[in-house]
Amino acid sequence: MRALVALRLGWLVFAAAALVPMNVTASAPHVEQADLTGDINTITASYIQSSVSRAEADHADALLVVLNTPGGISNSMDDIVTSLLNCKVPVVVFVYPSGARAASAGLFAQAADVLAMAPGTNIGSAHPIQATGENLSGDLGAKVLNDAVTRVRNLAEMHGRNADWAEQAVRNSVNINAEEAVKIHVADLEVADVHSLLNQVDGREAPRTNGSITFHTGGALLDDYPMPFWQVFLNALIDPTIAALLIIVAGYGIITELSNPGLILPGVVGGLAAILAIVSLANLPVNIAGALLMLLALILFIADLKAPTHGFLSVGGVFALLLGMAFLINTGPIGLGVNPIVSIAVAAITLGFFAFFIRKVLAARRQPAFVGGDSLVGALGEAREELAPEGLVFVSGALWKAKAASPIPAGTAVRVVGRDGLQLQVARENGQAENGQAKERK
Repeated sequence: MRALVALRLGWLVFAAAALVPMNVTASAPHVEQADLTGDINTITASYIQSSVSRAEADHADALLVVLNTPGGISNSMDDIVTSLLNCKVPVVVFVYPSGARAASAGLFAQAADVLAMAPGTNIGSAHPIQATGENLSGDLGAKVLNDAVTRVRNLAEMHGRNADWAEQAVRNSVNINAEEAVKIHVADLEVADVHSLLNQVDGREAPRTNGSITFHTGGALLDDYPMPFWQVFLNALIDPTIAALLIIVAGYGIITELSNPGLILPGVVGGLAAILAIVSLANLPVNIAGALLMLLALILFIADLKAPTHGFLSVGGVFALLLGMAFLINTGPIGLGVNPIVSIAVAAITLGFFAFFIRKVLAARRQPAFVGGDSLVGALGEAREELAPEGLVFVSGALWKAKAASPIPAGTAVRVVGRDGLQLQVARENGQAENGQAKERK
C-alpha cells in the first residue's frame, strides 16, 4: 500500500514539474522577427507583407523587422509602408547589426511604432533619383520630390519624431548615425542587441491614428522567420542587371541553336535562361520601349546571319541592345537600373559573338560545294586488303577501289589524297603520297 501511495505521489510531482515550464511558456510574450537585408524590391515587399499577415494570424505581441538596406524601388517601399502602418500588432524596426544602414528607401523605417538603431548604424540619404542615378529635374523632379517630402513628414509626425530632419533626408540626402538619431528624435532607441531592445520597449506606448498601442515584449520568446528559399532565389533573380544578362544569354543560346541545329545544349541553356528572364521581369517594372529595343537587337543579329549585309545589321543591333538595356527597367525615382558598365561590356561581347558567327557564315558561303567523290578527299579510312599497289579500302561507310604509291598492309589506316574516276588515291595515314603529294587525275 505504501508503495502504491508513493508511486501516485511521484506521478503527481512529475506532472506538476512538467506543467510548470508549459505554463511559463504559455504566459511569455511572443514576438516574430522578419529580416530585411539588401535591396528593397517587389520580393522584399511581399516578404514583409506576409510577415505582417503571419504575425496577425498568430496573435503575436509584436513584429520585429531587422533592417539593413541601401535602398531600392520606391513603389516597393510604399507597399512596405502601407503594410506596417496597417499592421494590427505593434511593429519595431531595428537597424541592426553594427555597420547596417537604413538608406534611401530604407527610410520607410519611420512607419514603425518604434524605430531602434544599433551602435555604428546610420539612416538617411533618401533624395529621389532616376534609375540611372541622376537627379530628377524640371516639373517631374519637383513633383516627385514634394510627394516624397510630404510622405516622410507624415510618417515622422504620426510617430512623434523629427519631421524637419526627415524632410532634409529627402531634400538634401542628409545622413546621421544612431547616437545623433536618438538625440534629435529621428530614432527612438539605441540598443546593442535584439533581446535588450525587447526588454526596453516593454510597456512602451506608441501613438497611432486611432489611439495608441502598448508593447508587451519583456522576456519574450522570439521566433525568427527569415525569407524562404524560393523568395531568396527570386530576390537574386530580380536584380535589373541579372534580368538583362538572362535575356542576353537566352538570345545567345537560341540563336546558336538556330544557326547550328542539333547542338541541343545551346538551345537548352537558352530556353532555361529565357524562362528565368521572364520570371525576373515579371517582378520588375519593365519599360516596354526597352524590351522592344532588346527584341529588335536580337532580330537584327539573326537577320545579319541570314542576309549578306556584312555585319552592318549587327552594328545596329549593338546600338539597339545598349539602348534597350538602359531603358529596360523603370525602377522609379528611387533605385538603380541595369549597370551601365555591364551594358557596355555585354554590347562589346555581343558584337564579337556575332562577328565571329558572321565570319564563319561568310567563310562557309565562299567554300566550293563538294559532291560525290570530291567530298571524300581528306577522309580517313582503312585498308581492307593489302594495297600492292591496288586493293579495297573502307571509307565513309562504303568499300572503294583504291591505289597507293607504295604497298600498304591490310588493316592500316589510310587517308584519301585524290581520286581517278571511281578509284581513290590513298596514302598511309601520317605518311606521304608519291612525290609528297598525290595529284588528282582527270
